[in-house]
Amino acid sequence: MCRPRNPVPVRRFSSVFFLAGIALSILSCGFSEVFEGATALLWTDRPEFALYVEYFNSSQERYKIECRYYEFLAQRLTETTESPDIVVGHWLKSVSTRSLFKPLNRLFTQGQVAKAAFYPRLLALGNIENKQYLLPVSFNIPAIVFARANGSLVSNPFTITFEELKTLGTGYNIAENGVYSRMGFSPGWNDEFLFVTAALFNTSFREADPLAWDEKALDEAIWFLRDWSQRSNTSIQAEDDFVFKYCYDPPAKLTASGRILFTYMNSMDFFVLPQESRNNLDFRWLAQGDTIPLFEKTVYYGIYKKGKAKKAADAFTQWFFQTETQRLLLEISRNQGIQETLFGISSGFSALRTVTEQIFPQFYPTLLGHTPPDDFLFPPNILPRYWNSLKEQVILPYLRDRIRQTGEAVPRPLERRVNDWYRINDFSSTE
Repeated sequence: MCRPRNPVPVRRFSSVFFLAGIALSILSCGFSEVFEGATALLWTDRPEFALYVEYFNSSQERYKIECRYYEFLAQRLTETTESPDIVVGHWLKSVSTRSLFKPLNRLFTQGQVAKAAFYPRLLALGNIENKQYLLPVSFNIPAIVFARANGSLVSNPFTITFEELKTLGTGYNIAENGVYSRMGFSPGWNDEFLFVTAALFNTSFREADPLAWDEKALDEAIWFLRDWSQRSNTSIQAEDDFVFKYCYDPPAKLTASGRILFTYMNSMDFFVLPQESRNNLDFRWLAQGDTIPLFEKTVYYGIYKKGKAKKAADAFTQWFFQTETQRLLLEISRNQGIQETLFGISSGFSALRTVTEQIFPQFYPTLLGHTPPDDFLFPPNILPRYWNSLKEQVILPYLRDRIRQTGEAVPRPLERRVNDWYRINDFSSTE
């Protein structure tokens, strides 16, 4: 990856620990003054919900929310006999977790939450047989970042395609005797870019026993990536040599300096760059056709089937999924400096369309004229609760191996890797 050799994301971790500290302080607060049953227990793997809970508790006196943080939330839900009232986090849509939640259709019919306020495709992913078990909270999407001075090179004000990336990247190259001193773009610089390419080729990873995907689409994506490197940048080896020689600075700095033309980021990472860096940068959403893929770690919200504090849970749900509430939370994040390290609502774009399309640009001016088109957003399939580990330990290494395949050497097939990983892993120690 075209980045510093040993990056240390101090700013992001400090914010997570700060918010985790808020969560612990909330846990230590007594709610003895609240009537029995008026305190709901919220479990989450998103530390910023501690802040949201704190402001809900201070905004009224009738209900209280107690917040608990679990790094491996989906695992915790399947192993415990405890009963939270509200659950917010990743990987809640898997077979092992989605059956734990109550249908939420009554919130729509009673007017507590507006169904039309959500991005339809995100909402649909939490719906099973016409019953809404989960509500989307936030999402992130892939972006291609470049120096603002190069903005005139890009043809579309919203998106950029593979073909344009290849064409502009190749034209930007400077090489002498096969040695590059300037390179437009390499798909091999970022593992996540390899995965997003596979997603845009409809590889369609999805929960099965243990995992399913379209093998033909995956092979086509890998061939496309290998051909891209060979045609645009001579070879993977030439790209790796360029990285070794020049890529000690962060990708955003390399882009601003002109050493590279494009770099890949997700929306969350781009919008927590220091303001002075973002001032010199522009971006487009990565799309193919009319599809912008959403990252798999979309945050969802559910009310636990065995929860006891129904009224408190409903009150918090109604409060959180209001446009004005989320505007207030964005304002609080900005005023307290949290916006510098955590993006938007729950580290992403809000699943409420009005919030993302109309309110986010007030807090992130770079989004003016760049809010993601609603009809382009395409959520991933339902994935297993341990997906994050499986992806990091199996899927991404497989993609790296395949694009670097040389001669007759054949990397170990993905199906075998997945089955081996699934067999040897103790899921009590993963998600």
